Amino acid sequence: MKFIGIDLGWSSGPSGLCCLNWENNQLQLIECDRLLATNDILTWIDRQISPTEPAIIAVDAPTIIPNPTGMREADKLTHKHFGRYHAGCYPANLSRPFAQKTVEFGLSLEARGFVHAPTITAQELGRYQIEVYPHPATINLFQLERIIKYKKGKLAERQLELMKLYQYIIDILPTLKPSLNLANAANKNQRSSAFISGLKLPEIPTSTAALKALEDQLDALLCAYIGAHWWYWGIERNLVLGDRANGYIVIPQGK
Repeated sequence: MKFIGIDLGWSSGPSGLCCLNWENNQLQLIECDRLLATNDILTWIDRQISPTEPAIIAVDAPTIIPNPTGMREADKLTHKHFGRYHAGCYPANLSRPFAQKTVEFGLSLEARGFVHAPTITAQELGRYQIEVYPHPATINLFQLERIIKYKKGKLAERQLELMKLYQYIIDILPTLKPSLNLANAANKNQRSSAFISGLKLPEIPTSTAALKALEDQLDALLCAYIGAHWWYWGIERNLVLGDRANGYIVIPQGK
C-alpha cells in the first residue's frame, strides 16, 4: 500500500509531492519532489503507482466544492474545532479563483480509480483519495497548543518555525502508529535526501524561495502521513469534518 501526499498549489506556484510505502509494518519514505504543472504532477503519480496498485492520495486542497459562495460545512467545522489553535482553514466556494483547478484535480484522480473515501475500513486495500489539512493534524499528532507558524512572517521567523516542524516530524512520527521510518531515507533516494538527511536537520534555507521549497515538501510528507493514518486506524483515531456530497476533511486525532 502506498500513500501519496500532495500539497497542491491552489492557483499558482509548485506543489509539494511525497510518496510513502507500507513495508515491514513501517512507512518508508520513497520520494519527495516539487512540480508546477498539473499534468506533470499526474505523471509523477502515475510513475509512483501502477494502474492497479492500492494507494491513498491525500490532497491539501478542496477537491469537492458544491457551494457557489460562502463556506463549506467542513471549512466551518475546522474553525469550530481548531480555531483556538489558529488552525481554521480558508473558505472554499466555486467563485474562488482556485476552485476549477482543485476540483478538476480531484476528478483527474477519480478517473484513475481513486475514489473519495470519507469513510473507510481500516487497513483494507484499495485506491482512495481524501482531502486533508496539515495544520490541525499537527495540533493533534504533536500535541501542540497552537499551530507552527512557518508560512507567514519574516524570513528569520519562518526559518525557526519550519525547523521546529521538521524536528517534530523526525522526533514524533517514527514513534506513532503507523510508524514512519526515516533512518535510511537519505540513502534510498537523492531527491528525498535533499531535506531528509538521516535523522539530522537539513541546512537552514537562507532564501524565501528555498524556504518555500522545503515547506512544500514537508507539507506533502505530512499529507502522506495523514493518508496512512486514515488507512491504518479509520474512524477509530481520525476525525472527519463534512461529508462526500459537500466536501470533507480528514484529520488525525492522535493517541
